[in-house]
Amino acid sequence: MKNKVKAFFKKHPGLKIKAKDLAKKLNISSEHEYAELKHVLFKLAQEGYLNKLGKRYLLNSPEPQNLVGTLQIVENGAYGFVILKNIKRNDVFVAGKNLNTAMDGDLVEVKLLEKQRGKNIEGIITNVIERKRSQIVGILKKSDSFFFVEPDDPSIHRDIYIPQAKLKGAKIGDKVVVGNIVWKSHNLNPEGQVIEVLGKAGLYDTEIASIARELGLKYKFPKKVIKEANSIPDTIPDEEIARRVDFRNKNVFTIDPDDAKDFDDALSVEELPNGNYEVGIHIADVSHYIDDDSYLFDEALERGNSVYIVGKVIPMLPERLSNIICSLNPGTDRLTYSVIVEMTPNAKIESYEIVKTVINSKRRFTYDEAQEILDTGKGDFKDELLLLNKLAKKLRQKRIRKGSINFFKPEVVFKLDENGKPVDIRVKEIKESNNLVEEFMLLANQIVARHVKPVRKKKSDEYPFIYRVHDVPDPDKIKEFARFVKSLGYSFDPNSANKPMEFQKLLDSAKGSEEEAVINEVAIRSMAKAIYSTNNIGHYGLGFKYYTHFTSPIRRFADLMVHKLIYDFLKNKKTKYRIDELEEICEHISAKERDALSAERLSVKLKQIEYLKGKLGEEFEGVVSGITNFGIFVELKDTLAEGLIKLRDMEDDYYIFDEKNYLLIGKRTGRSIRLGDKIKVQLIRLDEEKREIDFILID
Repeated sequence: MKNKVKAFFKKHPGLKIKAKDLAKKLNISSEHEYAELKHVLFKLAQEGYLNKLGKRYLLNSPEPQNLVGTLQIVENGAYGFVILKNIKRNDVFVAGKNLNTAMDGDLVEVKLLEKQRGKNIEGIITNVIERKRSQIVGILKKSDSFFFVEPDDPSIHRDIYIPQAKLKGAKIGDKVVVGNIVWKSHNLNPEGQVIEVLGKAGLYDTEIASIARELGLKYKFPKKVIKEANSIPDTIPDEEIARRVDFRNKNVFTIDPDDAKDFDDALSVEELPNGNYEVGIHIADVSHYIDDDSYLFDEALERGNSVYIVGKVIPMLPERLSNIICSLNPGTDRLTYSVIVEMTPNAKIESYEIVKTVINSKRRFTYDEAQEILDTGKGDFKDELLLLNKLAKKLRQKRIRKGSINFFKPEVVFKLDENGKPVDIRVKEIKESNNLVEEFMLLANQIVARHVKPVRKKKSDEYPFIYRVHDVPDPDKIKEFARFVKSLGYSFDPNSANKPMEFQKLLDSAKGSEEEAVINEVAIRSMAKAIYSTNNIGHYGLGFKYYTHFTSPIRRFADLMVHKLIYDFLKNKKTKYRIDELEEICEHISAKERDALSAERLSVKLKQIEYLKGKLGEEFEGVVSGITNFGIFVELKDTLAEGLIKLRDMEDDYYIFDEKNYLLIGKRTGRSIRLGDKIKVQLIRLDEEKREIDFILID
């Protein structure tokens, strides 16, 4: 069928044709063949061979031999893929020998070869247009007579040579930043010079500094930004209060984690004369203090978000703003941007307004304090908390009925001593008080996004806006996921992947089972990543047609921008931002979010390693979280620390990797180890420099 379709379009290169008309031209009459034709057209459009214009298909004009895209290195430089810019087709496969002097993340020019590698055409990199990194973090080492830096980031596949005269006082074993990198020939390693010594590798402060540098995270504010923040008055003028809806005499309160320093959301609720309820979702009005042309705005945009690493935070805004002026601290007047919702006792939305307000928080609750009131029915603002919880439960039920997926992904909480060393790790418990806050934040985000939905037919008339979007899963990943859950005794139809409710049914059926955590984990890996975009395609995971981020402007730039955009929209003002400018912002803050997540995960792993340092030789219960041809990844039950059992350390048998069924099989004993199995392990090695944990299997 594919060959037939290609032959037709080659013969008629300028023809635009609908699928049903093409079927007639190809003498296709049966339903089965027509379905196959539609699938082939879809795949050829995905690959970039065809263009889809409305319902019609057209042969793409011949593409140039040299294409531009971003390189992603795989398997320590064994090969890579070039993700093409401004062209819809599969990534280009690049063998290790054809990477030339390109590094992971570089913008490159790739020449297509007359070869196919699976579903990808093969190419060779001919030019590095722009380097992703001007600096690389790693450990200084020595081999014979020369020094080199081994990069922390495993995707940097070559060590960097350092001339002795350019060490800048660094000693072997130091974590350093390398700059002025030159790489002229694929046959030689790149050369550079040490521009900063971060400290001894393995120390937590050194590692945090190196994570920040590695991921391009700024952890110091420029003087001009601090000066601008310090110039903002911490009192609110009477004329500003007069312009706002006054909630200062209402029972408004915050609910946050124990260690929270900034509070950017608060809640209120009261019964109306008609028997309905007015729920106030009050969000810190950061946009009031930060002008678009200020240093603070530029710095917040560059950072993209706050980064929460264990025991520390790298904030998006200076402390004077994040912890004092904008933070909804109890007993102080604060400016807010609120979503005020009228809802029935059954949590049906009757009306809402998005309005600038002023509040004075009457109480700061921790999640545990709020939970105790929900459990006992006693304490400050018990009536309000119990009522909000009742409404939140109804909102949650409706959300799940409409197709929202509730993934379960456990997280850990560290107890640190005065020196920042971990003395205890426990799995974080999600309680009703957490869900209460989450439901009202989801509601506010949804209402704001829906409020600016296009009301005009022409796309050019749409109001430029930032949405939080989540695409449907990749069909190949879903087939793989369906195969995996089948190996665990569950069924999932991969053709129903565009129905989130089917995912939720599967997760519900696994609830409470031994496989619950691993099914959730693999399901999450099968999903697309949520990103920011001006093109609203909806949020698949939440089952929302309209969704944005409005509720955390102290720690997320997206929310700060959404505050500015919705304010102009409500005032019928034309925003100064063009759609292409907003799309650039979306791409940038999506990338910064990924960097922040990487930093947070790395900091958790470092603290887990530090905690386990004194436990070498001890035995632990764990679950098999991954299986490869070189070993088994195991996640410990109590600390969620993940380590590896290397196949070479499994001396009881010779194990064969069965990739299709996600298991290892012992050749002699027939013993099988599969994803999700509970096993007992012994901790035998810790490598702080490489951030690795090694176990052996205990029978």
